[in-house]
Amino acid sequence: MANRIYASCKRGFGEGMFALGSDTLKCALLTHAYVPDSGHATFADVVAAEVSGAGYATGGAVLSGVTWGVSGDAAVLDAADPSWTEATVTARYAVVYAAKTAGGLTNPLLCLLDFGQDVGVTGGTFSVTFDAAGVLVLE
Repeated sequence: MANRIYASCKRGFGEGMFALGSDTLKCALLTHAYVPDSGHATFADVVAAEVSGAGYATGGAVLSGVTWGVSGDAAVLDAADPSWTEATVTARYAVVYAAKTAGGLTNPLLCLLDFGQDVGVTGGTFSVTFDAAGVLVLE
């Protein structure tokens, strides 16, 4: 589950900027150089810390299997776990964002996942494992 929900995401919910079940959502990997800040609003605010390396495309991966719904008392965004094959990268964070322009924001940020430490792979598969409860849960 997300460690941080960006203010741009919260604003977007209030202003109807998202259709999370049908918007194109992406997951990008960030290095330990990123300093988490809830005030960051767009992918441009974090791109300087994006990882680079073999098997990883700038901007991250498009999320598949995206669902947005209600489970009990919570609104839940879920998706299949993204992965990069034959990758050589090291990341500390994964950021999820909407690949669109809405409410005057281009590529608004939704949430951040903190791996707790640098995680790397050399010539293998780098996977982000989303929490079983969902990528983002609003209770």
